[in-house]
Parts: sequence; C-alpha cells; structure tokens
Amino acid sequence: MQVAEGGLSHMSGFVVFRKILRSDGIPGVFRGFGTSAVGALPGRILALTSLEISKEMAFKYSEHFDMSEASRIAVANGVAGLVSSTFSSSYSVPLDVVCQRLMVQGLPGMQTYRGPFDVINKVVRSEGLRGLYRGFGITLLTQSPASALWWSSYGGAQHAIWRSLGYGNGTQKKPSHTELVAVQATAGTIAGACSSIITTPIDTIKTRLQVMDNYGSGRPSVMKTTRLLLREEGWRGLYRGFGPRFLNMSLWGTSMIVTYELIKRLSVKPEQ
Repeated sequence: MQVAEGGLSHMSGFVVFRKILRSDGIPGVFRGFGTSAVGALPGRILALTSLEISKEMAFKYSEHFDMSEASRIAVANGVAGLVSSTFSSSYSVPLDVVCQRLMVQGLPGMQTYRGPFDVINKVVRSEGLRGLYRGFGITLLTQSPASALWWSSYGGAQHAIWRSLGYGNGTQKKPSHTELVAVQATAGTIAGACSSIITTPIDTIKTRLQVMDNYGSGRPSVMKTTRLLLREEGWRGLYRGFGPRFLNMSLWGTSMIVTYELIKRLSVKPEQ
C-alpha cells in the first residue's frame, strides 16, 4: 500500500489483502517470509543482547537521579531500545531492502526477482553496495527513536498495569502465568499502538526510498522521495497503510514480547 500506484494505495488494508489472495494465493501474502525469518535471526540476537545489557546499565545508573520507579523503568527501557536499534540497523537495513523488493515485485513498475540472492545481485550491479543501504540514514534517525518509544511505552505500561492490579512494591503475592502473559501482551499492544501512530509517515517514506526507482535523474534521496509523495497525494499519503501497520506492530509486539519474556523465565535457574 505504501509503494503501489493508483488504485491499491487508496484501498483499505482488507481489500488489498483480498486482491493479493485472489491474484497470488496464500504464497503472495508470504512474499519475502523465508528471507525475513531466517535472515533476521542474527540481527535479532544482536538487538536483544545489546538491549538487555544497556537496559541493565541504564537502570543501575538512574539510581543516582531523583525519579520514581516508573520513570526509571521507562527511561531505562527507552535508552535500551535506542542503543539496540542503533546496533542492529547496520545489519537490518540491507535485509529490509531485500525483503521489501521481494514483497512488491509484480506491482506496476517493479522488477521481478528469482529470490533474495537475485535481489542482491541486481541491486549491487546497478548501484553498488550503497544500493543495499538505501534509507540507512533515515532508518537510523527514525527507527532508533521508534524503538526507544516502543520499549519505553512497554516498560511504563507494564509497570502501570501491575500497580493497578495490586502488585506494587513490597507485595508478597506473585502473579499467575496467565496474568503474566495477559499483562505483557496488553503492554506490548499499547506500545505498538503508540509507536505506529508516530512512525508510519517516516516508514512510508523509507519504504518508497528503498524500493522505488522512478525518480528521474540522479540518486534517490529522502527529500526527493518526500516531495514525490506529497505531490502525488498530499499529506494524507504519509499515512498510506496505517491500518495494516498498526495491526502489524500490535501483533508483532504482543507475540514478540510474550515469547521473549517466556524464554527469559524458562532460562533462569530455579532457586535451590
């Protein structure tokens, strides 16, 4: 929806979903899935490792500041999200370029590819290694704050929910497994909602910059991409695909954080 010309860009997410199913079947909905799933593993390991280390350091350092526990949690999570995104962007941007080109192939004006390595070969041949890093600057400047916002919102929302359920400081009772999952899922959904509202315009520009080639002469740039989008549709064009992105970030945040927190709990040795 962010890159398609004409009709698709003005349709609802559900209608676009049905059109993809009708023309390409189930495989069309999962274009680029293999590359994203397998290729993202090293980047996710890098991101979560740097996240945990920086979060622990930020929370410990914030003891010296006069702030509430909720504020310390939100700040520590925000700093950790910022650091994590900065470290992982150098790996994730080329992967993003490859996955997005696989997703949009077949649309008007888009090239077709035989797989991820064909994407890499064609991009490098036409633009050099710089082509794989299209949008790196805007990704670094936007995804890092977006990640900080997501983790900060998650930490703050989770703390507020636990307090509202009576699990404040000094309480002896422990939440059940169901309560843990429900609170983490709710906090992840809230974080996804906050992040998607703020980051959709930048994501639209970044996606178009990474996959579109009809810019005329010269290399594509953030300003050129933004001007083209505003000329085509005005300010509303910046929120192309907001519904699917909102749903995506909420579902992604919920499934990711519930699974992540579960693995963390299972990885801790039981007390003797």
